[in-house]
Parts: sequence; structure tokens; C-alpha cells
Amino acid sequence: MTLPGELGYTSVDPYAVTTTFRTAGGDVVWTFARDLMVRGLTTPAGDGDVHVWPCLDAEGQAVVIIELHSPDGELLVQVATKDLYRFVNRTLAAVPLGTEGEHLDLDMLIGQLMAA
Repeated sequence: MTLPGELGYTSVDPYAVTTTFRTAGGDVVWTFARDLMVRGLTTPAGDGDVHVWPCLDAEGQAVVIIELHSPDGELLVQVATKDLYRFVNRTLAAVPLGTEGEHLDLDMLIGQLMAA
């Protein structure tokens, strides 16, 4: 089954990536560590609710599997490796690994925490 979705990244939250799935009941958004996606391109990575690993599909094409767990169930997503590499490379061009902290607005984060 094909489930429409998209990957997202913003330097406002430089440590995270999002994946948004379009469903009849509305959008479902998962946010998880960008580093997890980077590692999962080449080796199995993750624990807890999100796991990412390289694999081959039924036709022998390189794919990356993203496994998502929630109390409501689980979802296995298959993404073409070349497409995921392009996405990850765009995030790394925007915010190189190791420089994420330079992109955080700590005053804004503290303000959000204080308002909650």
C-alpha cells in the first residue's frame, strides 16, 4: 500500500527531521533525530519508537526502512535510498553535523518552556 508522505527539516529544530503522512483522518507527523536517519542510511540504527536500516526491496533496489511504533500500532515505511540520501544531504548542507547548537535560539526555547 502506498501512503502519501513527505520528509521535512528546518534549522529552527536542527537536531530533528519530520515525516508527515497524509491519511483520511488527517496528517500524522513523526519527529525524530536527524542523526538516527543519517546512521540508518548505512547501518541499522535506533531504539524505542523509531528504527531505521538499509535494505533491498523485492526488486533488489536499495531502500531504507523506517519503522515507527506507537501505542496505536506500527508502520514500516520504505524509502528509495537515493531519495533519502538527497534529503539528508540537503539537511547537512543547511546545518552540518556538529553545528546544530549554533542554530538553536535558546531565548526562544526558554520562552516556550516558561509559557507552558
